[in-house]
Amino acid sequence: MGKYSREPENPTKSCKARGSDLRVHFKNTRETAHALRKMPLDKAKRYLEDVLAHKQAIPFTRFCRGVGRTAQVKNRHSNGQGRWPVKSAGFILDLLKNAESNAEVKGLDVDSLYITHIQVNQAQKQRRRTYRAHGRINPYMSNPCHIELTLSEKEESVRKEPETQLAPSKTKASS
Repeated sequence: MGKYSREPENPTKSCKARGSDLRVHFKNTRETAHALRKMPLDKAKRYLEDVLAHKQAIPFTRFCRGVGRTAQVKNRHSNGQGRWPVKSAGFILDLLKNAESNAEVKGLDVDSLYITHIQVNQAQKQRRRTYRAHGRINPYMSNPCHIELTLSEKEESVRKEPETQLAPSKTKASS
C-alpha cells in the first residue's frame, strides 16, 4: 500500500492512488500536477486529454528556463510559458482513472469527486553511460518520480436557517 504524505480529512468520502519510480521526467510531471490542483475529476481528465491532443497547454511556472511561450496558457495564470508534456499527462491520466476505479469500489459518487491532493516527488536516479571522445565516459541519468493523489467528494454546504426571533439580550440588572 505505502504511506501517503497527507491523509484525507474524511477517509470514507475519499480515495487514493499512487505510482512509484515512474520513468517519466520529474520536472514536467511536477508542472502537470500543479496545473491540476483542486480541479474536479471530469474536468482534469478532459484537460489532460486536450494536452495529449495539443489543444491545451500546461503552464510552466517553476521549471521554465528555456521554455517557449504559447497563447494557450494565457488564461491559466501564467506568464505565457507552456508545453505539452505528453508522457507526464499520460501517466497522471492513468493514475486518475485508477483513483476513479477505487472510488467506484468504495461506492463514492464519481461525478462529485475533485482533486484534494496531488504531489510529485523525485525518485532515485537511474544511471546509464555515454561514451565520449578520447576514451572518456560520462553519466547519462534519468530523473524518475513518485506521484500520489487523493480524490474527495465535494461536501454539500448547508445553509444556515434565518433566525426569526432574536434571543433576549442579557442586560445586567441595576441595583
